[in-house]
Amino acid sequence: MKKGIHPENYRLVAFKDMSNNDVFITKSTAQTKETIEVDGEEYPLVKLEISRSSHPYYTGKSKLVDTAGRIDKFKNKYAKFKK
Repeated sequence: MKKGIHPENYRLVAFKDMSNNDVFITKSTAQTKETIEVDGEEYPLVKLEISRSSHPYYTGKSKLVDTAGRIDKFKNKYAKFKK
């Protein structure tokens, strides 16, 4: 890897899927205030609502993920067009 081309804060970061508590570690420059301990090591923590381990496209499972009632708002808004 070439030296001097990555930002100073390019480091290992833990990403946690909050829907199924899956944690994976990869390099990132994501800003975070929280940390988590994984296998005896402490990493900066980034919380995710959905990731590859819980996304219906990758898991093959149809699962409703609605954190702000977006689906209900959409259905109510377009209910008048239903035949």
